[in-house]
Amino acid sequence: MNSRVHPTYKTKYHLTNWALYDQALVRRGDLTLWISPEAIMAWSAKPTGLRGAPRKYSELAIETALAIRLLFHLPLRQTEGFLRSLFELMGLGLDVPDHTTLSRRGSALKVNLGVLQPRKPVHLIIDSTGLSIVGKGEWAAAKHGGGGKRGWRKLHLGVDADGLIHTQLLTKSNVDDVTTGIKIIKATKGKLNRVTADAAYDAVGFYEAARARGARVVVPPTASASVTGRGPRSAERDRTIRQVEGLGRREWKKQSGYHRQGTVENAFFRYKTILGGKLHARGLSAQKAEATLGCKILNRLLDRGRPKSVAIAR
Repeated sequence: MNSRVHPTYKTKYHLTNWALYDQALVRRGDLTLWISPEAIMAWSAKPTGLRGAPRKYSELAIETALAIRLLFHLPLRQTEGFLRSLFELMGLGLDVPDHTTLSRRGSALKVNLGVLQPRKPVHLIIDSTGLSIVGKGEWAAAKHGGGGKRGWRKLHLGVDADGLIHTQLLTKSNVDDVTTGIKIIKATKGKLNRVTADAAYDAVGFYEAARARGARVVVPPTASASVTGRGPRSAERDRTIRQVEGLGRREWKKQSGYHRQGTVENAFFRYKTILGGKLHARGLSAQKAEATLGCKILNRLLDRGRPKSVAIAR
């Protein structure tokens, strides 16, 4: 029986470092990975010299607590209790921020993704996915007997060929992919040698943004795309359209290396499998901080060890 999900022409891969990768998966659950000596040393906020009562907890302390909450799927109150018991077991004389403080500070938290300047040109792969939310209006409707209609946000990622997240943006659901994709191209550090995305990014502006960074674009044209001499145009996009018409869409994907688009799909799968498919924060600013923190967690997990695979010859 033919399968559309697993067609016969798809390449199969073999994992070559299973023993090491297996140990890396075990180490991901080590709490010392998240409550590091650096976090402990910087737990208390430093004096700012400004008027008013100083903050008790540093930004790093709040970020660490919220990372624990996000990774282990804990409500804020349980996060407070979890950290208290953990610090007691570790023999640390540190105070723990209460759930109110975590909620208040989390809405204004500035999370740095922490990606270093890449040493070699990056193959940037871009896509977006939806994360469900329950906003103020939806929550109020459910409280008073309504259906509680859910909203959602778009999480846009720019990853490299190894799955490392270089750039991420969280937007409202009505923001188009091309506009955000251009922002991701501009915001990614280092040199780019290729930008891959699906047909939702087939636009002249996207091609121009990649060309400005010296990158080649691998984007399949939409079904209705055609070469035209009117209005804004891109010679590279016209060339892609002609290639698809001549080779056929499936053969063009093979020759262009479009299959690497699956790398960003894997990143979304990891996000939703490990962290969940919804945002816990209510406000947009807090949701952006939560999404950035989630991507930072995934990058840290990837640093523990990543799978290495080779294509199986047919």
